[in-house]
Amino acid sequence: MGQVNVLDHPLIQHKLTYIRDYRTGTKAFRELVDEVATLMAFEITRNLPLEEIEVETPVCTAKAYQLAGKKLGIIPILRAGLGMVDGMLNLIPAAKVGHVGLYRDPETLKPVEYYCKLPSDIQERELIVVDPMLATGGSASAALTLLKQKGAVNMKLMCLIAAPEGVEQIKEDHPDVDIYLGALDEKLNDHGYIVPGLGDAGDRLFGTK
Repeated sequence: MGQVNVLDHPLIQHKLTYIRDYRTGTKAFRELVDEVATLMAFEITRNLPLEEIEVETPVCTAKAYQLAGKKLGIIPILRAGLGMVDGMLNLIPAAKVGHVGLYRDPETLKPVEYYCKLPSDIQERELIVVDPMLATGGSASAALTLLKQKGAVNMKLMCLIAAPEGVEQIKEDHPDVDIYLGALDEKLNDHGYIVPGLGDAGDRLFGTK
């Protein structure tokens, strides 16, 4: 069963406060999301395997450690997920990046794929699927299903803020996927917005309405 991990690091919580604030403008919002993504990437990679090697220091030969060849992939869900990619690449620059685009059909309200471009070796990679908001969970669940259909076998989902309804949807549809959150909020309102949330992440990242 996948685990739900709320990353309560003080710096993440501090920066989330300003991300939530409606007075935070587009430039500052984008920079804060970038910073929180870096901090969350630090936490989500905590258990990457290491291997022991020898290194020559200026003094002597020493035993040291390096990552044991783990291949990583970052998969933003378009469009808001793009705002988290650079922050993660700051920490794990060797990761490959794929993209999944989904929109909600106005009649069926179901997610529909409109774009999917992935690394050719995703079945060999540990994928971190990123989207700032996990509201109903519909888009994230559809993205995870699509990735599994394309061959992905090892995935984590990383979101800034989630509603309990979205978390439950992912746990039901994808019990093998661990979830990493900056905060787990109270609920969804009648319009599908997370309460208290931060509004529309895409609009705030890109200055649109």
